[in-house]
Amino acid sequence: MAKINLRPWREELRAEKQQQFVVMLLGAVIVAAGLAFLWKSDMDARIAYQESRNAYIQTAMKQLDTQIKEIEDLKRKRDELLARMRVIQDLQGKRPVIVRVFDELVRTLPEGLYYTDLKKSGETLAIVGMAESNSRISALMRRFEESDWFNNPNLTNVAAADGARAGYSQFNLSVQQKTPEPEGEEAK
Repeated sequence: MAKINLRPWREELRAEKQQQFVVMLLGAVIVAAGLAFLWKSDMDARIAYQESRNAYIQTAMKQLDTQIKEIEDLKRKRDELLARMRVIQDLQGKRPVIVRVFDELVRTLPEGLYYTDLKKSGETLAIVGMAESNSRISALMRRFEESDWFNNPNLTNVAAADGARAGYSQFNLSVQQKTPEPEGEEAK
């Protein structure tokens, strides 16, 4: 006899395919949820890593800022010390100069002439003195011109003195002080 299948095979096939579709759909949703979870955890890990790097950079910047402030303070202190050292060296270097200036004033002083007033402002020395004659004033100016410590003598006034200093002439003279070049070990 012939076998006839009267069962609704098409509906069973459709129900089976629909069940497979639902299973596949659930599987895809589970895989997608798993991938989303992995992606989110990876992003969270990257964000946490970047935040830790940012925190490290911030602490390093704070340390560098404190070091920069310390360096600026040290530079300022060094500049102050160098300025003090320069002042001390200038004072040490100029200490024998005044002695030499007075020595040179005595060496350039001709006979018959004396100083009554000396004033120094900057490198200019203003001299007021008394002389027996005008030729002695000229000799003083020539000696200043030949001196290693003075130059540019400028005579501003010559007047006859009266009273107890009769026969003398009062003069006003200004001269520039110069520092001679050191000559070997003797200048030190």
